[in-house]
Amino acid sequence: MSGPPVETQPERTGLAWQRTALGVLAVAGLIAHGAFLDGNLLLVLLSGGVALLGLALLGAVAPRRYRRMLRAIAAEGNAGAGRSVLLAVGAVVAAGVAAGCTVLVYA
Repeated sequence: MSGPPVETQPERTGLAWQRTALGVLAVAGLIAHGAFLDGNLLLVLLSGGVALLGLALLGAVAPRRYRRMLRAIAAEGNAGAGRSVLLAVGAVVAAGVAAGCTVLVYA
């Protein structure tokens, strides 16, 4: 009664992309919290930009990557990441730079 093996790699990859995006959103929330406590409008805008990057990852890039991986597995083709990985890396680096700038402002 055993059928074809259940493929879990797309689900794990999709969850990893979601965790990355949620991490970017968490950094944005921490920056916004400090900015509101200090009343610094520039940091509020910075946190909003980082939040938009996180939302773009969570709402657009991650689902598109998941669907692309499912199609590649169904077609038994290559599921290479390409530009979507560069977008994720860019968003994480931008969040890190924003967090670093925030630390420098409050230091």
